[in-house]
Amino acid sequence: MFKAGEAVLIVSCADAPCAAGRKGKIVDEVAPGPLTNYRWTVHKIGILIGSVLCQGHELRKTGN
Repeated sequence: MFKAGEAVLIVSCADAPCAAGRKGKIVDEVAPGPLTNYRWTVHKIGILIGSVLCQGHELRKTGN
């Protein structure tokens, strides 16, 4: 489970493979539901990459 603003490493991302290996921040204030197919919204990944949706198993907490 992640919290809004928490820093994460995107290990892989089926929706945006170019985001793999990058760090970002969780946007969601509550656990994602069926509207996003239970994917977390991650932003602040990079200048040319917007927000992406990733499954929880594709993300790792960084502790930063």
